[in-house]
Amino acid sequence: MNKIKLAGIAIFTAVFSFNSTAQELPAKSEVLKTITLANQYFMNKWPDVAKEIYVPSKNKTWPSHIWTRAVYYEGLMALYSVDKKKAYYDYAVDWATKHNWTLRNGVTTRNGDNQACGQTYIDLYLIDKKPERIKDIKASIDSMMLTSKIDDWSWIDAIQMAMPVFTKLGVIYKDTNYFHRMYEMYSFTKHKHGDNGLFNAAEGLWWRDKDFDPPYKEPNGEDCYWSRGNGWVVAALVRVLSQIPKNEAHRSEYMADYKNMMNALAKIQRPDGYWNVSLHDPTNFGGKELTGTSLFIYGMAWGVNNGHLDKKKFLPIIAKAWNAMAKECVHPNGFLGYVQGTGKEPKESQPVGYDKEPDFEDFGLGCFLLAGSEVYKLKK
Repeated sequence: MNKIKLAGIAIFTAVFSFNSTAQELPAKSEVLKTITLANQYFMNKWPDVAKEIYVPSKNKTWPSHIWTRAVYYEGLMALYSVDKKKAYYDYAVDWATKHNWTLRNGVTTRNGDNQACGQTYIDLYLIDKKPERIKDIKASIDSMMLTSKIDDWSWIDAIQMAMPVFTKLGVIYKDTNYFHRMYEMYSFTKHKHGDNGLFNAAEGLWWRDKDFDPPYKEPNGEDCYWSRGNGWVVAALVRVLSQIPKNEAHRSEYMADYKNMMNALAKIQRPDGYWNVSLHDPTNFGGKELTGTSLFIYGMAWGVNNGHLDKKKFLPIIAKAWNAMAKECVHPNGFLGYVQGTGKEPKESQPVGYDKEPDFEDFGLGCFLLAGSEVYKLKK
């Protein structure tokens, strides 16, 4: 983004902030009520956790432990962390058990999407250390560790799907080799995939994959930074930083990247509280969108809660986004509107809308539960 446009955004943001009354977060009980409603809608709709996911628009069926459902269970476990209802734990255990604690395509898979379910498997293992809960996800990661291949995460979504698994295993087994390998893979994505890596440190944002490296441009001439893709990286960094030891060799780099992203995102929040699906192009499908916004709020709320971000600066941003989603996206029955379906760029599954059901409804809820659970922890 050129300096003139950046200055324009900064001036607009400053003027809008000055002329607007800062919003406040609702009471903690209201936040919990909102995420409980959304989650209960899903649990009621999917009583059989092993039921395959059929998507009419694609005329295709997927097993219910693919990445979309895995992200939902990440959100459910976050909800469980602030509201320990046995029904939530049982729902997660039932899902994992009916899939035999396995991964799609087996333990030889290197695909981060297939490994995402392992995040919840490990969380459940930490609650009840039955060996079968961790056996297959550990075997999958260990099989990768036996090779020198480090270029698997060629799309930034994979960082969130798999990187926290390495972190969790490294902590559990006190084995820094997991930390070393995940850094090699993260660094390869950051610096080498595409032309010169997928992270633009100057902008504090990521290109989704090599297809969106410059000279690819959005309709307004800016680089294409997809909202949810960047949200996945935010979530990954939060989940890694939440657990990795304070003295781990690359923690400072992860923290620097996280703060770089948070500050970049703070500058481009829209007046209505959301972020554009194309972060630097409001003209390319500029409507409301829940998933990217949820993941950014998850990251910001975690940063404030843990003293990594300035509360005075970020709390108004968080409040504006959360209030917008809670009021405008959540239906009276808990269904979530304005969820962009699966894909890799701003145009996917467009247009989104209040009443439009995405191709997969699970991962959007997972993002929302991650955000809400962290917002719940905030002190006014």
